[in-house]
Amino acid sequence: MAAVLPIRIHADVPPEALLRRIASAGPRYTSYPTADRFSADFGAAELEGLLAARRASPGGPLSVYVHVPFCESVCYYCACNKIVTRHHEAGAPYVAALEAEMALLDSRLGERRTASQLHFGGGTPTFLSDAELDRLMASLRHTFAFTPDAEISIEVDPRTVDAERLAHLRRLGFNRLSFGVQDFDEDVQRAVHRIQSFESVRDLMGRARALGFASLNCDLIYGLPRQTPESFARTVDRMGELRPDRIALYGYAHLPERFKPQRRIHAEELPPSADRVRLLGVAMAGFLGRGYEYIGMDHFALPDDPLAIAKRGGQLHRNFQGYSTQPDCDLVGLGVSSIGRIGNCYYQNAKTLPEYEEAIAAGRLPVVRGLALDADDLLRRDIIMDLMCHGRVDFQRIERTHGVRIREAMQPELTRLAPLVADGFVRLHEDAVEVTPSGWYVVRAAAMVFDMYLQTGAGRDRFSRVV
Repeated sequence: MAAVLPIRIHADVPPEALLRRIASAGPRYTSYPTADRFSADFGAAELEGLLAARRASPGGPLSVYVHVPFCESVCYYCACNKIVTRHHEAGAPYVAALEAEMALLDSRLGERRTASQLHFGGGTPTFLSDAELDRLMASLRHTFAFTPDAEISIEVDPRTVDAERLAHLRRLGFNRLSFGVQDFDEDVQRAVHRIQSFESVRDLMGRARALGFASLNCDLIYGLPRQTPESFARTVDRMGELRPDRIALYGYAHLPERFKPQRRIHAEELPPSADRVRLLGVAMAGFLGRGYEYIGMDHFALPDDPLAIAKRGGQLHRNFQGYSTQPDCDLVGLGVSSIGRIGNCYYQNAKTLPEYEEAIAAGRLPVVRGLALDADDLLRRDIIMDLMCHGRVDFQRIERTHGVRIREAMQPELTRLAPLVADGFVRLHEDAVEVTPSGWYVVRAAAMVFDMYLQTGAGRDRFSRVV
């Protein structure tokens, strides 16, 4: 049995007692305002206007997200928008709907449609057959002109792909893979209905490297049923053997009233609060001890990975896919439930497949809600993203950009930082707010202070815990 690594193996990892004090729920801030604040008052007409404005003044390259909702089996922890089915014939009509959505966007986007990033998420994108992926990628390349160095990534379920499938993805131009692992412990895997061996993941990652994929990411989740600090230390050890370029470490949010599959998880099997903090500490200490750099909140990367380089150079960004090296840019979301951003507005497609397909068949953009950001939203978004990406809010930069005096406009928020300052997570300077090295582990607790929509405390039960 692998020994549990001590939480203080790295000088900047906070003590467990401090982490437990921060264990409230809050957003992950892949956007601000967060998606739960979108309104049905924003629809297809509003998006039409935004696309017309972009067509007149195209701006920089786009990011593109494609949502494939299908999964062959349900993972009990999952909170994604998904359709569980073994009927793979569902793939072809969905690809046709995506093509129709791209056709609707074609004339509205104008001729200059350069894109520097493409991400397939799900669900399970590899639910689609090789032929369907061929067809879909051809349509995407017809609609968007991808830059030579574009990041083209796809989420992969190790249970449903083999070496030949990975080779096909590489031929299609995918250069980044994200493997869903979650935990290598067999008892935990049985509890969440996701069985996959360490050996299968190891072999697939070895093949992916041989094929020349530029970056491999692995996802882990802590806080799952039957996890213990000892069992998770073994998973961390095994992940260290695999040595992916990046690791995403998410905290499980148990919200069975919102997500039906989670009702199959027995609440009494979830780790108690003290163990949950210990699980996080085991993972943080393990990855830092193996040479990974902590990017922020839930991401680790090897020192030579572009994400780590961007972090050190102050060029890190954050979007709906998490931390990114890509500059802040417009995002086109394709498929059921996809979220996009054009200018200072967010939008989301219909969340159910029938509703999405009905809009597409009627020749309408399938947008059902969104949000136009006002001046206060934009100010707070800059502050929150500076904290999440750079760990520092420079008052002069914010004041120049937004024409406000931070100490006046944000006086209540700066006062509410006091507990985080006292605990050593944040430093408040005359001209800046700065996250300390240990504060990076609870950085979203600092960001939450500036979230106007959380001022009343309402809605926090929608989110995962900070630790």
